[in-house]
Amino acid sequence: MIWPWSSPASLITLKGPRLLLRLPQHGDYQAWYSLRKTSRDFLKPFEPRWTEADLARSVFTARVKRSRQEAEDGSDYSFLIFTATGGPETLVGGITLSNIRRRAAQFANLGYWMGRQFAGQGMMTEAVGITLPFVFDSLDLHRLHAAFLPGNAASRRVLEKNGFVEEGFATGYLQIDGRWEDHVLFGLTRERYEMRRRTRHA
Repeated sequence: MIWPWSSPASLITLKGPRLLLRLPQHGDYQAWYSLRKTSRDFLKPFEPRWTEADLARSVFTARVKRSRQEAEDGSDYSFLIFTATGGPETLVGGITLSNIRRRAAQFANLGYWMGRQFAGQGMMTEAVGITLPFVFDSLDLHRLHAAFLPGNAASRRVLEKNGFVEEGFATGYLQIDGRWEDHVLFGLTRERYEMRRRTRHA
């Protein structure tokens, strides 16, 4: 892992057995465009409303610039997820640590998406697991929050496999596909993360 306080934001890279997470680069546009476009119907029920215009190169260019600035500021980290098992990188999805708060709060929000053809293969479970040392060791945060639609069993499994626990229910929590939707709230504390890590090592 490359530590954020010693390297440019564009070089922050997180690696796991199968996957590599890094900030978006301008050269990722075509892969990002193709994956988002072919997965649109799959992602539509779980994301804020977006159109073909949101896939324009200019939008992606602004996204790259914004993600680097936010990472430099330490407020958000928007990673793309790639396979890392030899051969060329293949984009499979994205994962975001957002709304990072310091002082008495010390938390971040977790969000993610996966391309249709890569869903159900355990990749998002691994990707979330890859981010946890970055969250708790590198960024030195105390809590990580996540939320998902009540019917999203896949997201529940991803979070539970990484030690998150259900903490509540929020009515009209986020605007998804043009409607304010209820969400199940999950959380992971540093204490639970460290306990799981000690158990695995033992």
